[in-house]
Amino acid sequence: MATNKSNVTLTGLARRFVDDGILDEDTAKDAFIQASQNRIPLITYLTQNNLADSGKLAFSAAMEFGMSVLDLDAFLPEMLPEKAVDEKLIRKHNALPLYKRGNRLFIAVSDPTNIQALDEIKFNTGLSTDAILVDEAKLRAAIDRYLESQDTSMGDLEDADLEGVETEGGEQEDEGTVTASEVDDAPIVKYVNKMLLDAIRGGASDIHFEPYEKIYRVRYRTDGILKEVSRPSIKLAPKISARVKIMAQLDISERRVPQDGRIKMKLSKTKAIDFRVNTLPTLWGEKIVLRILDPSQAKLGIDVLGYEPDQKEMYLAALEQPQGMILVTGPTGSGKTVSLYTGLNILNTNERNISTAEDPAEINLEGINQVNVNTKVGLGFAEALRAFLRQDPDVIMVGEIRDLETANIAIKAAQTGHLVLSTLHTNSAAETLTRMMNMGVPAFNIATSVSLIIAQRLGRRLCNSCKEAADIPQDVLLKEGFTQEQIDTGFTLYRPTGCDKCNGGYKGRVGIYEVVKITDELANMIMEEASSIQIAKQAQAEGFQNLRQSALLKVIQGVTSLEEANRVTKD
Repeated sequence: MATNKSNVTLTGLARRFVDDGILDEDTAKDAFIQASQNRIPLITYLTQNNLADSGKLAFSAAMEFGMSVLDLDAFLPEMLPEKAVDEKLIRKHNALPLYKRGNRLFIAVSDPTNIQALDEIKFNTGLSTDAILVDEAKLRAAIDRYLESQDTSMGDLEDADLEGVETEGGEQEDEGTVTASEVDDAPIVKYVNKMLLDAIRGGASDIHFEPYEKIYRVRYRTDGILKEVSRPSIKLAPKISARVKIMAQLDISERRVPQDGRIKMKLSKTKAIDFRVNTLPTLWGEKIVLRILDPSQAKLGIDVLGYEPDQKEMYLAALEQPQGMILVTGPTGSGKTVSLYTGLNILNTNERNISTAEDPAEINLEGINQVNVNTKVGLGFAEALRAFLRQDPDVIMVGEIRDLETANIAIKAAQTGHLVLSTLHTNSAAETLTRMMNMGVPAFNIATSVSLIIAQRLGRRLCNSCKEAADIPQDVLLKEGFTQEQIDTGFTLYRPTGCDKCNGGYKGRVGIYEVVKITDELANMIMEEASSIQIAKQAQAEGFQNLRQSALLKVIQGVTSLEEANRVTKD
């Protein structure tokens, strides 16, 4: 049951953060409630969701408890005690063993109130524990470096554990002049493994292996932008292609048609990354693209995705409804899957029966019944939906509404007591409604079943370490779409510069959203079969921000640059 914010009285660290001006009262109360419900320290929640600067939090906590803050940058992984604390405890409590003195173990923590961490480590090690206060962001980075240094699978590329899962394909046979023994040669194995590991470490979302007439190149897509990272000899193209196909358990003798497969890479005992593999015959060989699927991305939490407060409230309110349809729309790679999975994670309780039909299921979610559609055997979205409705569902997720049959079944489900989540490939919320009408869905059914539409894009975040202020004339700002009222507030625009901590001035991505609730007036316009332009104007009149306005708001907040906002949203 949700805790009422008005009933929360702030004490301790939460009160200190408000008094020090780091948080406002409402944000502190929301964070306190969410951290308590998620059973994580308040400082960890604030830092993970980018609600406050970790350095300021550490300094404020130090003042509150009369402690000093230790700079973790002074500690190298090799200086820390080996195997002093089990990896699961380190991850669970976000606590790092720093050094041992006699029978006392000194533990780096970002929240001095996290007594449970010290007690559990003390119980498991048999040593007395003392807390050392550190910066939360530096602590997480130090823990990653420490565990990586302790994990030989990350250090030795040849020992990386790779296995194919959930794949289809025939026997692994010779590919032309490439023999199985050649494919298993150490240099090829090492090279492909290195490409995969480097992509993970660099935060890439996709890997492209591309053959051309005279060159062979490898590119990573990082923060939505493709960048060339390697150019091996064109003579190695067949061997690299065959090696990846073997890892994905595909038929290496078949080079005439596309194939789909999957690779699992175990980085450590507790972490694994999946790759979705697709091969495509081209003029000069097979192009192979690997989509990196990190399960942790599906559990980021709604606060870190970039929704504005009113947009987040509309999404959460729609998720709380027992029936209706939530549609997420945008181009490929705009973050629709993460938005849907975030909603499913919020709904995923023991009291609900949740089923999804996906093509394919990108990330496995425990507690949710996920179905891979397979048109070859007659299992499409429509067939999966019919089966779901016979299994007493509470929540249904359809990977994509592609045709009238699927749309009609999904709408029927939304009208008969089920919450339905799905996606469409359209550019805006208004176009989503007209697309469904063009499919042949009766306007009345759309108006009475669709409750919320989210159109979204992904923009690159400016690097906080190197972004610098940009001086842009007022007349230019007005032409870009900023209002005079916004300009009069005197906000600062930033531009990317680039440093050793980012990619060309950007680090990570943030969602840019248009969230439209279907109000009575919009429902009437849908039943009158109004055009997308008319619907968009009405949504604006009712105060719903479009994608361009949301992008400019991110610019005002200093999250991204005007150049990036133009790249993502400008027509």
